[in-house]
Amino acid sequence: MAKKDFKKIVLPEKYVPKKSEPYMCPEQLAYFYQLLTAQKEELLHSSGDVLNSVRMADKSASDGVGDESDSATLEQEITMNLRMSQRDGNLMRKIDAALARIDDGTYGYSVVSGDEIGIQRMLARPLATMTIEEQEEYEQRKE
Repeated sequence: MAKKDFKKIVLPEKYVPKKSEPYMCPEQLAYFYQLLTAQKEELLHSSGDVLNSVRMADKSASDGVGDESDSATLEQEITMNLRMSQRDGNLMRKIDAALARIDDGTYGYSVVSGDEIGIQRMLARPLATMTIEEQEEYEQRKE
């Protein structure tokens, strides 16, 4: 793994990692770092919106606005927003873990075998931690 600081690399606008490049070269690391950092920023922005929605719905419910149907709708909205917030929290943890793997040089390599996950899989699923074969085996064991 190269020591070039991938965080300072300015990529061409339409850059996409290619199989022909050395696996997880600095440019590829920069690409995934920028992609994951942008996803994290978007999540942080949207999580504030979700929390504001919960607060507003909770305030309306506590003020006793509306009838039983309105109360049920507000309660359902609060539950849905809390689930979304929980899902976003889980996604945030996965993004943070992926960013940590980029920093420590293990990003793009299986946490099970240490094998390359593959650039095509990483492009399709930047949070992948296992090869396709390992993931399929894991899913089968879960059933």
